[in-house]
Amino acid sequence: MFIMKRKHRSTLELIFARPVSGNVKWRNIEALFVDLGAKIEEAEGSRITVELFGVVRVFHRPHPRPDTDKGAVASIRKWLESNGVTP
Repeated sequence: MFIMKRKHRSTLELIFARPVSGNVKWRNIEALFVDLGAKIEEAEGSRITVELFGVVRVFHRPHPRPDTDKGAVASIRKWLESNGVTP
């Protein structure tokens, strides 16, 4: 179990909401990753690499809107859940 700030817990709850939420701000997801111990690096274009749980994943920052699409939220939920991170 991870101990986290209320803001990050709220983001985690949005990620795990059913049906999948389309209102999750990408900057909040990145902040959650950092709180969990991730190393984030800029990549080409609007891509970033996230090293967390001993795995490197590549994500595309949404633009021009700040909200993460539902497919990405579902993928992130599955990744977090498979590594024991749940609300």
